[in-house]
This record gives sequence, C-alpha cells and structure tokens, in this order.
Amino acid sequence: MIQDTINIKINSTPKSRVSEVDWENLPFGKVFSDHMLIMEYSNGEWGQPEIMPFGNLSMHPATSAIHYGQSIFEGMKANRTVDNEVTIFRPEMNALRFVESCERMCMPTIPVDTFVELVRKTVEIDKNWIPSKEGFSLYIRPFMFATDEFVGIKPSESYKFIIFTCPVGAYYSEPVNVKIEEFYTRASVGGVGRAKTAGNYGASLYPARLGQANGFHQLIWTDGKEHKFIEESGTMNVIFMIDGKMITPSEDADTILRGVTKRSVIEIAASWGIPVEERKVTVEEVIEAARSGKLQDAFGAGTAATIAHIAKIGFRDEVFTLPGLETREISNKIKKYLDDLKTGKIEDTLNWCLKV
Repeated sequence: MIQDTINIKINSTPKSRVSEVDWENLPFGKVFSDHMLIMEYSNGEWGQPEIMPFGNLSMHPATSAIHYGQSIFEGMKANRTVDNEVTIFRPEMNALRFVESCERMCMPTIPVDTFVELVRKTVEIDKNWIPSKEGFSLYIRPFMFATDEFVGIKPSESYKFIIFTCPVGAYYSEPVNVKIEEFYTRASVGGVGRAKTAGNYGASLYPARLGQANGFHQLIWTDGKEHKFIEESGTMNVIFMIDGKMITPSEDADTILRGVTKRSVIEIAASWGIPVEERKVTVEEVIEAARSGKLQDAFGAGTAATIAHIAKIGFRDEVFTLPGLETREISNKIKKYLDDLKTGKIEDTLNWCLKV
C-alpha cells in the first residue's frame, strides 16, 4: 500500500540542460527534461518515490519484462497557458486506464490520486521545460515494468514505475493517409487490446511498415475475427463524420484502448448538440460513405496527435481522398476548442485541466 501522504524524495540536478535546447527544431520524443521519477515495488508494497536527474538505468540480463512482456505505459501532456500557468489535461483518466492496464497484466496498481500527484510533481520540477510556442507542449510518459531477475513464466514480484517528460512539437506535421488493414490483427477478443501494454505496439510495427512502404502513415485496424469492423489506428482512435453524424467504434469490446482524447471529443460534440453514435462501425459503411460523398470528415484522436485529420483512406486497391481541411467544420472547431482549453484561452468550465 502507498501511504495517504506522499513523501517524495527530491534529488535535483546540479545543472539544468534546458538552455541547450533548440526550441525552433524540436523533434517529437527525442529531447528529454532534466529529471525523472522512480518508484519501486517489492515485498508486496511500493517504496518511496524519488525524483532524480534523468539518466540511464542499470538492468540485469534476466529482467523479467524483457523476456515476458510485463510492461505498460501512458501518454499525457502538460501545457503552458497564456497566463503562464501550467496545466495537465485530464490526468485522472490516464490514472484510471493505468490501473486497468496493471490489472490485465498482473501488475500492482497505483491509486488514482497517487498517480496524479506523482505526475503533477514531476511536471512541477521541470516546468521550465514546457514550451511557450503555440502547438508545443510537454509530453509525459509514466510507465511500469517487471524487474524480477528470474527466467520463468510467472508474474514478477518486483516492479519499477518511472515518469519522464520531454518537450515536443506536433506529432504529425500534415494530414495523414491511412490504410484499412484486413490481414494483420492488433487485438482479439479476450486479449490485451484494452491494456496500454508495450507488446501491442511491438506487434503492430511490421504491418505498419508495410503500409508505410505504400504511402500510408498509419493503419486502421479491424476486428481480428472477420476484419469486418473498424477498431482504431496505430497512434489514435478514429472518428468519422458521415451524413452529419459523428460515428466512432464503441469501446465496449476489450479490443480497443479507451482513449482520453476520443472521450473528450465525444463529450464536447454531444454538449454542442452534434449527433454522436458509439457502436460497431463496419468497413463497408465507411467505404460506401466515401464512395457516395457522405463521408464528410475522418480524423484521429489521441494524446500525441490531439486531432489528426485523415487526408486519404486506402482500402484494397482503392484510395479515397477526403474533403479539404477548410470544409471540416466540426473537427476544426473541436481541435481549436481543445487547444484553447489547454492553453487557458477559454475558461475551463469542465474542470479538465489540473493546475500544477
């Protein structure tokens, strides 16, 4: 158990590297802030969390996670507002999803309030790394992996939880082209599709590379049984505007990751009176809508990309070009709303942004 009062040990770096950053040329996920938080689990309980200078880890060759895949993670963002405050977008939702991933992967859970506070404190200590430039943010990566030094297939008895951050620009610099995948499978019923576990992403790399070789940035995954139903994309959930309705695959099945950004988009759209349908979405209806001109918009929703407009959809031997960005009233309006909310340009009436 973690104590109600979180006592975080802080070992600050003697010299910040923030002045060395080229803020005009900031690649996604390659520049790391000064500190990281580490908390270890052993003997049935979590130890004291410590914030320390960012650096390499030492690992035993038999570290359990490397061999048996007990590794999960989250992705979050902190933003600097127009009033120079720092906010984190809906961290409690990531904390809840982290608990779900822990349970599915036989890993010890972290209470939601504790997870949020550890994230908040990690961001606070490196708040100077949060860019002020429009469209930029501080990406937050909490993750956990098994650390038993043991070769044997069983849940580990020890774990390491780490949070690091990195300043980032846009994940996609342009609208994306996606291909509907009908052979390879991301997740099957009864599998780990709902868990944000490392193996899901490792297994997706090869089919994604095949798609990239044919000019597609990402795949749209379909169900593992019939490849009849749309599920999600490689880095984001997918949402379609068909004949005036917002349509997106339901997360009731255990094959789709519960998306924080997707949930936010749906809640915003519903509050604006936009018809929203969360249900099984067939490949056939999306393709027929594209053929008939009823597919008005398609976009991805995810932490890294926020809103990623889809420019083209590939299906078998056909490629469908979607309407221009200037016509996409709803997704553009939602993207602006989310950006303005995170940066304090509009009032946070929904209490989605945690102030650091």
